[in-house]
Amino acid sequence: MTMSNQKGFTLIELMIVVAIIGILAGIAYPSYVEHVVKTRRVAAAGCLLEKVQFLERHYTSYPMKGYEDAQVPTTACDDEIAEYYTIDPGKPDATTFSLTATPKGSQATKDTKCGTLGINQAGERTANGVTGTVAAQCF
Repeated sequence: MTMSNQKGFTLIELMIVVAIIGILAGIAYPSYVEHVVKTRRVAAAGCLLEKVQFLERHYTSYPMKGYEDAQVPTTACDDEIAEYYTIDPGKPDATTFSLTATPKGSQATKDTKCGTLGINQAGERTANGVTGTVAAQCF
């Protein structure tokens, strides 16, 4: 009687590997989704800050008009976040403005912590209409 020297994996070993991969994927995927949501939010906040710079530049260039009639151009950041956020420049007047970035689509359903981002002429940042630590964590 000869014994064959077989090489390979048993079904149990393969099932253990599949289970480990499943556990790792179950941990990694939610972290990945959270990171993507945060990255999109930071891009929207950066776009808001870019628009604030245009408004402030207009304010200092035309002090008699203030923020009125300021043309906030469409930039590359608008195209990058267009699928996930809507930027609203509001109606600036001579001394005030308020910009908002409202999430839409999957960003709106997944980013319930921060939601709509806002900033005004005083540099006051809001998230879901609230200032303070929540807004600071969102910008």
